[in-house]
This record gives sequence, structure tokens and C-alpha cells, in this order.
Amino acid sequence: MSDTQPASSSLPALSVIVPVCDEAGAIAALLQEILDKVGAAYRVEVVVVDDGSRDGTDGIVADLAARDPRITLIRHKARSGKSAALRTGAMAATSLWMATIDGDGENDPADVVAMAAQIDATSVGRVGLVAGIRRRRTAGIRRLIASRIGNGVRRFLLRDDCPDTACGLKVLPRPLFLAFPYFDSLHRYMPALTRRYGFETVHVSVDDRPRMAGRSKYTNIGRALVGIVDLLGVVWLLRRTTVGANPVAEADRAP
Repeated sequence: MSDTQPASSSLPALSVIVPVCDEAGAIAALLQEILDKVGAAYRVEVVVVDDGSRDGTDGIVADLAARDPRITLIRHKARSGKSAALRTGAMAATSLWMATIDGDGENDPADVVAMAAQIDATSVGRVGLVAGIRRRRTAGIRRLIASRIGNGVRRFLLRDDCPDTACGLKVLPRPLFLAFPYFDSLHRYMPALTRRYGFETVHVSVDDRPRMAGRSKYTNIGRALVGIVDLLGVVWLLRRTTVGANPVAEADRAP
């Protein structure tokens, strides 16, 4: 890690939110990749939210943060879920635009740069979300089948036009994300909410790498059971949501 932040005052700002839980074997290498790849194109701040790790992940990140001011560590005392970690990170971040990336190393930080190139990081226009779509999945066949079925049902009911909403790579305005109604698994429904709030979504093909270490926190059955309840809830929520003022414009006018 670099001891000092590179001279990058002329670069646009971008916050990268990294939710982690028991990723001690992957997090150091991933953070270095983010600083090297994203930091070359943006004035980057990396907000790592440790969601109740028990394997020393938080200690590793704390050591790295002590050496590089671009890294910030926030800890959840108990596991609260990925959506909660993303919201905690967004509330602590300072840039207009934020990127989300999983902490297990399956996402390539170079794709964050390619995705952010689709927008102007200094303003917000018609595009409210750049969503990563994994081009080559490294998951097992059962997980792939379950994912395709789940994505198909979700797209049919929500009409969100997103073939891979579970991909951890997203780029969106931070005020828009914070304007979304919060619930567990919010991160899986950002395309539908983005459309409901009057913005467009851009899809970008990204790589899906094997995990650096550790194992997935979810099972196919667990995903399916939670997904059914969440999907029905989001269908109701979208029908009951009326959007008035543009949340990004309102945030820009705030003192």
C-alpha cells in the first residue's frame, strides 16, 4: 500500500463501497487492486464495511487503512446483511457517485473504471445506474440454474430489463441510492427502483473471477426462499411508490 495519497486533485471523485464478511484471505489483494486500478482514473475513497467478520478481516483492513488514507473501515458489531453494509458505506461516503464491489475478489476493479466511463462522475443526467452483467460465470451448475430461474421470474414481474441483478458491481449516484426505501436484499432490486425513480440503467459486461479465498455466504435454497418473499414485497412497494422531486437534484440543493 502507498504511504501517501497520490496527487489526484484534478481527477473526478468516486467512492467505492466494499461490503465484507469473513474475507481475510481476499481483502488485502482486492483493496490493492482497487487503489491501483480505480485510483489511476479517479480520486478514489474506499469505504470497507465489515459486516461482523470473525476471521480477522477487520484487523487486516484497519492495518491497511492506517497506511493509506484513501481507505476507511466501518464495523458492524453483528452481521446485518449486504444491503445494510452498502447503506452504511453510502452514508459514510462523500462522492456524488459510488461504486459497489463484492469483497471476495470475484469482481475485477478494472470493470469499475469501464462502468464509470459510461457516466460523468461530476454530474447526474438521465442514467441513474450502471449495472455489471457477468459474461462468464464461474459458479457451479446448480447455482447458475437457480440464478437464471430467479432472474427470469424477477424480470417478468418487475420489468426491470436486467439479466443479472445479483452482480456485485454497480455504479450509481449516492443520493439516489440513499433515497431508495431500505430493506434487506435491496441490492438485488436497484435496477427496478432506478427505473421507478425515473432514471435509466446502462448494462456493461464484466468478468466473474473465481473467489480468492473462503466460500459463499448463501445457499441455493436460502436464496430462493428469501427471494420469493423479497420479490413479492418489491412488487407491492413499486406499486405503492410515488416519486415527487428528483432525489439527486434535491441533494445538490441541500446546504
